Order: sequence, then structure tokens, then C-alpha cells
Amino acid sequence: MKNLLALLGLAVFALAGGVAHAQGYPKGTINLVIPLAPGDAADSTARLMGEELSRLLGAPVAVVNRPGAGGALAVNSVIGAGKDGHTLLFTSNNALTFRRILDPQTASYDPARDLTSLGLAARTPIVIAIAARLPYSDFAGMVEYAKKNPGTVRIGTAGAGSIGDFSVGTINALTGAGITMVPFKGAAPAVTALLGGHVEGVALALGAVSRHLKSGAMKGVVTSAKFPDFPGMPTLPELGYRQKLLGVWFGFFAPAGLPAEAAQVLIPAIEKTVNNPDIAAKLVALGIVREHQAPAAVLEEIGAEYEALKTLAKSAGLVK
Repeated sequence: MKNLLALLGLAVFALAGGVAHAQGYPKGTINLVIPLAPGDAADSTARLMGEELSRLLGAPVAVVNRPGAGGALAVNSVIGAGKDGHTLLFTSNNALTFRRILDPQTASYDPARDLTSLGLAARTPIVIAIAARLPYSDFAGMVEYAKKNPGTVRIGTAGAGSIGDFSVGTINALTGAGITMVPFKGAAPAVTALLGGHVEGVALALGAVSRHLKSGAMKGVVTSAKFPDFPGMPTLPELGYRQKLLGVWFGFFAPAGLPAEAAQVLIPAIEKTVNNPDIAAKLVALGIVREHQAPAAVLEEIGAEYEALKTLAKSAGLVK
């Protein structure tokens, strides 16, 4: 009876627009681990949402950047962390689906088994962007140049096993371009390499390159989905290909075994954070669209995406 009354109280508080606090939670700083280097749009998204979570929870939220191994380093660190709700993960499908397929030894985890889903936060298209200085300026020109000049078109990605790897692999399988993938430890280092002339292009989430596309330093030659700020950037189907590129989503997770009292606080707080219109406006400027989904729906999407990507990876020659 007491448990029922407590749950009813939580529901009433949530309907009133607040976030109920379980007795004793949170007890101190919450570490929000992200598998990317500081400075890119995903990092900015995590910090924006972390600030709002801190306000709602009445506790500090510290963003911890832990890039490496295509996101697997961060994921494994959270899986092995304390299960008290004071270590959370903000990650994309790079780490939870793509990496598991391309490098199952490093990413041997199962999100449904090893993590607690807390809800979806945002989505962003993937973009192949090239430097403005190049002798080609569109997708067809890039492919033609790569074929005629083997090894001269290098595309940086956010890490081995990332969505960028899948994107370049898909393009190579469709066109025979033979583009070289160059993995970095996060999106920001890949962008720096392009601007410095060390690679010709990048395959990254739109948020990582949007300001450089607007400034003219880069040109987007293909995207996974249309975005209002860049209506002229084509998708693969618009260019005559049947296969499309896949986009990026971001979500919140905790280690498996998260206590119910912590989940009862975190899940509504995350939903309220994602649905904050002020945050939504700031994210659009970064090329990111906020989108909340319940924890169970996130796990369903991971499962479906993982199975679809296994098939795509085999057809594109990314795995045996």
C-alpha cells in the first residue's frame, strides 16, 4: 500500500510539471559520460541537457568526455560503474549499434542486458562534407575523382566502427569509389583535420559541421535526411541510388541494475529536459532536432537497427 501511494504521489507531481525526488537521490554529483571529444555538437547537446538536468534534480551534473574505440570505451566505463544513478551515459547509435557490428570484440556489450535505457534525446542527419578547396564540389565529382585518383579522397570519421564508417562503406559499395576512411577520436578532431588539409572530407553528424557548411569552409555533398537549413543537400535516393545513409540518434542510459527509486527521478527529468523549448531552439542551430522517446521504445529501435545494419554491413563488405 505504501509503495502504491508513493507511485501515485510521483504521478501527481509529474503531472504538475515537476520532477519528484526519491528519498536520498541524488546524493551528490552525477557524472554524464559521453564517448566524444569536447567541442562538437554532441558534446554541446550533452552540456545543454546536463545543465537543465542539474537544475531539475538539484544536483551538479558533470560532463565527462571519454572518446575512443568508436564509443566502446565510454560505454564499457559506464557498464562497470556504480549502479546508484550517479554515473550516466549520453551516447549515440554509433556506440550501441554500429560499433557492435564492426568490432564485436571491443564492443561485446548488449544494451538491453548491460544498460538501463532512460529515454531518447535527439536526432541529427549524417553528412558527407568536403573541403571547399577541392577540384570537385558535388557527390558525382567526388566519386569520379576518387576512381581516377586512387587513395586521394580521404574521409574522416568520428572513430572506427562509427556511423561514418558505415556511410563511407555504403558509398564505396554503391559506387566503387574506393574512398579511404580515416578514423579519429571524435567528430571535433576529424573536423580539425579537414580544415587543416589532412583529409578531403568527413562523414559526421550534421551538428558537427553545420557552422562550417554555413561559413562556406565545407560543402555537403550528400546527407541521410533533409534538414531545413540545407534544403539543397541531396540524399542518396535523390541522386538515383536505392540505398540511403543512416542518421544519428542520441539517448540517455545508466548501468543495468539502476535502482527503481533513481529511475523514477531520472526518467521524468530527462523527458522534461528534452521537451524544454529553449533547449530545442538551441539544438536546431547546431543541426540537431530534439526528440523524446520512452526507454522501452529506445531499446526496440536499437534491436531493429542492429539487425538491419548487420545485413547492410555484409552487403557493403564491411564484415564477413
